[in-house]
Amino acid sequence: MSKVAVVFWSGTGNTETMANCIAEGARDAGAEVELVQINDAADFPPERVAEFDAIAFGCSSQGSEQLEESAFEPMFAALENNLAGKKVMLFGSYGWGDGQWMRDWHDRAVAAKAQLADEDFIVNETPDDDAQDTCRANGKYLANW
Repeated sequence: MSKVAVVFWSGTGNTETMANCIAEGARDAGAEVELVQINDAADFPPERVAEFDAIAFGCSSQGSEQLEESAFEPMFAALENNLAGKKVMLFGSYGWGDGQWMRDWHDRAVAAKAQLADEDFIVNETPDDDAQDTCRANGKYLANW
């Protein structure tokens, strides 16, 4: 049985919905899943990365298309050096812009030598039924990767 973490920050609940659907898909595929909402950088310390076979990181776009600055960004920055070879999926929601925050985040994960999923997944505003189904499929992918 694979062990999957879904680590996320959500301001409006959209990214949280995505995280819950990813976790549901991974559980349905037989994975042991830990859902971690980030409210403080210490909520997912770097040493926890080694506990999981795969990790889905989710954060909505903030400000001028960047990761949330007070909790998620410091948490992710602290663990980037622990991602080499780790199976990682990135996801999140946005309300403006064109997804530049995700492209920048993807580049950081590549530089950290994470083993990234085939593609990152972003949703404009509230995830509709199709987007939620895609999140569940992404969770199943994580569980079987």
